[in-house]
Amino acid sequence: MIINHNIAALNTYRQLNSASNAQSKSMEKLSSGMRINKAGDDAAGLAISEKMRGQIRGLDQAGRNAQDSISMIQTAEGALNETHDILQRMRELAVQAGNDTNTTSDRGEIQKEINQLTSEVNRIGNTTEFNGQKLLNATAGTVTAGAAGTAATAGNYTLNIDAQFAANDTITVDGVAFTAKSSGATGNEFNIGTDANAQATNLATALSANATLSAKYTFAASGSNITVVQKAGSESSTAPTLADSSGTVNTSVGTNTAGAAAVAATAAKSSFSSQIGANENQTMTLDFTDMRAAALGITGTGANFTGSATVTDGTNNTANENALDVSTSAKAGNAVTAIQSAIDKVSAERSKLGANQNRLEHTINNLGTSSENLTAAESRIRDVDYALAA
Repeated sequence: MIINHNIAALNTYRQLNSASNAQSKSMEKLSSGMRINKAGDDAAGLAISEKMRGQIRGLDQAGRNAQDSISMIQTAEGALNETHDILQRMRELAVQAGNDTNTTSDRGEIQKEINQLTSEVNRIGNTTEFNGQKLLNATAGTVTAGAAGTAATAGNYTLNIDAQFAANDTITVDGVAFTAKSSGATGNEFNIGTDANAQATNLATALSANATLSAKYTFAASGSNITVVQKAGSESSTAPTLADSSGTVNTSVGTNTAGAAAVAATAAKSSFSSQIGANENQTMTLDFTDMRAAALGITGTGANFTGSATVTDGTNNTANENALDVSTSAKAGNAVTAIQSAIDKVSAERSKLGANQNRLEHTINNLGTSSENLTAAESRIRDVDYALAA
């Protein structure tokens, strides 16, 4: 018999506290619907689920970002749809002006409409915006300046030959062999001639007659050597190769300027980064090219444009650009070609924007699927199972 300690009562009290705590935790889970209400409920599970929650919310926001980017694209593409209609009308007018049944005054009236339509192309380019940011005049976002094109340049080389070949010696240019003859040369042969100058003339004639080489170069005797010029379309950064079989005649390609292929002009553009993922660097870039009249080639200077400024920027009445000139049938024909080129540029831009929109629609679908699956995984960690809560 124990007097000072009531062990039975202590045991009952301990069991009561334990039951009360368990009941409290169960009620907390049942009332909140969450299996983890504090870190002590499941420390590891809490850390994992919070990471998932961040990812889920990021994916949901990325989906909304992609929707906003589609809206931006649709704004620009809708504006370019109107630009297309304007250019088609301008092309129609230029074709009309090309007919000599029109008098000078008739063409003057056609010119007036072309001037106004060109100004409207400028207005669309200068005022189309999304959320206050210009889309079609290369002034917002990250701006990349346009670059002027360069024409193709032909390389100029000299085949240096310091003495006359002997009969049956050979010289090879770009892998094509030519044989020296005392006389009666035919095909890939050349007569040595009476001196080095005559030899160079004969060799240049033989080189020019070869179809493979003449497709790439022109050859002309220059004293005892031969000047080689690359033809347009055959530009390269290397000189023609040269070799000879003679031990007494030294041949080489002189130091000259290498040719370069033509480089097309590029228009200025605005670039906007779109965050389409939940994490850093999960972005895509939307590019919007300058779609104003000058960038499309329907304003400018020169023989095919009006002699004075007739086109505004579309936002005021100050004329500061020269429109395509349709005052004669020849100029109207040039205008048709220029306007068709502008139509092609707008078509290419709209095609690019449409491709970006289609991509973003797939992006949104993917983000939604990922968010749904992550939510299900997070729920298994964080949410309470009511059948097991007690």
